[in-house]
Amino acid sequence: MHILDTGVRFSAVRFSPVFNPPRRRNFTIRANLPFPKHQAKYHKELEAAIDAVDRACRLCVDVKGSLFSSKDKILEKNDQTPVTIADFGVQALVSLELSKLFPSIPLVAEEDSLFLRENNLVSSVVSEVIAKASVGDGHLSDADVLEAIDRGGKDAYTFCNKPATYWVLDPIDGTRGFLKGDDALYVVGLALVVDNEIVLGVMGCPNWPGDSSDGTTGTLMLSHTGCGTWTKSLQVSGDWTRRSVDKCGLVNKARFCIQESQPWESLPLSSLFDTKIDSGDLHGNEIRLLPTCCGSLCKYLMVASGRASVFLLRARTERTIKSWDHAVGIICVHEAGGKVTDWEGVDINLEEDQSERRIIFPRVVLWLAMEVYMISFLR
Repeated sequence: MHILDTGVRFSAVRFSPVFNPPRRRNFTIRANLPFPKHQAKYHKELEAAIDAVDRACRLCVDVKGSLFSSKDKILEKNDQTPVTIADFGVQALVSLELSKLFPSIPLVAEEDSLFLRENNLVSSVVSEVIAKASVGDGHLSDADVLEAIDRGGKDAYTFCNKPATYWVLDPIDGTRGFLKGDDALYVVGLALVVDNEIVLGVMGCPNWPGDSSDGTTGTLMLSHTGCGTWTKSLQVSGDWTRRSVDKCGLVNKARFCIQESQPWESLPLSSLFDTKIDSGDLHGNEIRLLPTCCGSLCKYLMVASGRASVFLLRARTERTIKSWDHAVGIICVHEAGGKVTDWEGVDINLEEDQSERRIIFPRVVLWLAMEVYMISFLR
């Protein structure tokens, strides 16, 4: 184990298309930024992203409320990953909202419409999208919604190794959590890439445990390069709060977090440290382990908000890791003063996939929040 001094600012992550823009529609934006607009080069894009994620989270909440009242609300794709009307609805809604202001910026996202077409579920998605879309989209057709979904689908664009600008969307990260119940966390995540650099990100988590005394739940986190990471209560008017990672620089003082499907014993640290979950004093080689969380983007919320010092994940080498599972979280952690690396301390490179920009080549990943130090583990 090595503890390395990394006091310099972390560089933004880089990664890169040709695009046929959709037709323009009317739009409204209801977003305020926590910092002066002149400080944010991409403030217009950030405002649009905030508005789109906010609408998407409200769609999720409404669909979840009726999830178990209708069997056709719950689907399962061929890869056995649960997916709901909300996944497709969010992708269509975000695609439509962003294309109004930025019709020339393409979208890289998780879903495509083939599954909906094959299962005759298009009308269910269209009704959800119309209910949450901005003024002017009340007459959306089935074709409009399917086109919006496929705008982010596989093979929608021709990519090359030249610098480009595009959105990266995970419509619902943590779908299994979405299906479990009110306490399970799931996240809508959206990032913007400009000339191979992640320049902004917005995450919405409708059932994130509230930070305020009024008992409200749900959070919206945003980040813009050079402007920090901020949160506010979701769907509630209020002030933004700047977030920073845990400033702890010692292993035995840090709060560790791991994925629920991955036991502590499977990680290299287990040979060096025992874990303690309760709030009692630590003894000997014990370290503090927070309750496990699901594998969604909530891990980045945990680290960027300072609730967890470190998130560890040892991915199987044969596992395919997608760009939308990480892009927005990476910039939120970086702008909060943390760092995201693989187990050897190397920055995550999202441009390794030269042809599609959809896959991060299989590697073992470490999420790290410590402000001054970086822990790197050799395999």
